[in-house]
Amino acid sequence: MAYAEKVYKVRNGVKTKQFTWRAVYKKPDGKMGTRPGFPTARLAKEWGAEQEAAMRAGLWTDPTLGRKKFGEFTREWLAVQKPRGRTTMNRHERLERHILPRWEHTPLVAITWFDVEAWARTLTCARSTTMDSVGLMARIMNGAMDARYIPANPLAGRRLTGLPPDPARQLTDEESWATPEVVLQVSRRLGPWLGLHTLTTAFTGLRWGELVGLHRDNTLVERRQQHDGGVFSCPTLRIDPEVGNLAEYYTRTAEGKRQAVRVLEPPKNPQSARMVDVPPFLALLLDAHLAASPFDYTFCTVTGKWWWRSEWFRYIRPAADGREARPKARGAAVKEAWDPIMPGLTMRLLRHTHDTYQEQVGVRSVLGYEQMGHRYPGIKGTYRHPTPAMRQERLDALQELYERALRNLGWKGVWES
Repeated sequence: MAYAEKVYKVRNGVKTKQFTWRAVYKKPDGKMGTRPGFPTARLAKEWGAEQEAAMRAGLWTDPTLGRKKFGEFTREWLAVQKPRGRTTMNRHERLERHILPRWEHTPLVAITWFDVEAWARTLTCARSTTMDSVGLMARIMNGAMDARYIPANPLAGRRLTGLPPDPARQLTDEESWATPEVVLQVSRRLGPWLGLHTLTTAFTGLRWGELVGLHRDNTLVERRQQHDGGVFSCPTLRIDPEVGNLAEYYTRTAEGKRQAVRVLEPPKNPQSARMVDVPPFLALLLDAHLAASPFDYTFCTVTGKWWWRSEWFRYIRPAADGREARPKARGAAVKEAWDPIMPGLTMRLLRHTHDTYQEQVGVRSVLGYEQMGHRYPGIKGTYRHPTPAMRQERLDALQELYERALRNLGWKGVWES
């Protein structure tokens, strides 16, 4: 039963006649909890009784736990999370660069939405990074609430407003996807081995990790479905549900040093484990590539290694952005000058390009979502399914885009013979 007791004030080491009241109540573990500072015995006793009532209802949170520092609880929270490797890296970067410098020593109970939103408006990073950082804080505070450190999460369900303009340059509609002619020009400039990377991404929509993690055994896997009294078949790229994505990220050693990791892991989400239908022209090019390649992974370096993203940039940047001529020098071959084709083109934009192609040629939504590895929204995602006729329409349309681009460029094939 909660009760109140006097707490006399002390001045210069001597107890005075002035006093306040302290609430005393029994905690779930049988120990006595206290909270001082009440002006009257009635208020102290009522507060203690409220704590005991909350315990009986299973809703009580220990007020002392809310004083734990945000940084201390964050380390506890991270220790029990099991996300994908790159997600772990991103969380550490958000915490170390943005969140902990401001909030590490703040008690959990002292964090308010007013202060968090005001802090977010001062960040000079990209808008998406700001929103990711606040979202991560909200998840951590949800963990604190679930662990009964705080009674409620003040960040839950709140939306950031008044953020400053994004410092990154916004791409125009024309810069956000590549025409088929641009894709073919960049691919030819890269050559058959490397150019097949860009060509495949633009005409299948694979993510970078799915592309470079694709094993040759999962390349040109036949899809067979009953259709129109016969069998529909087409070659596909199979994204394995267990090892269908090559992840590249950094971990921390016991000494706190960054350590680079590349490892095959499951795809980003359940929808990403899929079979992507390949148009006829690309199937022929892939078949020839596999016949000439001795390596296990279809899209690898010329020495059969997994790509580092930074290494790939050394090839795609001059191919898309252009370069100056370089004369022959010791240890370096001559390089001809290249005019820009599409400055800023990335593999991510090529994935955007493929979905743009799908929209342009009228691919049915349920099939377009499936091929991109996205979840079809709403109840229709349960009731609607791609049919062989839909698949054939998509493949015919992509084949026509490729052939029309060849005609527009005056080429007979993407690679020079």
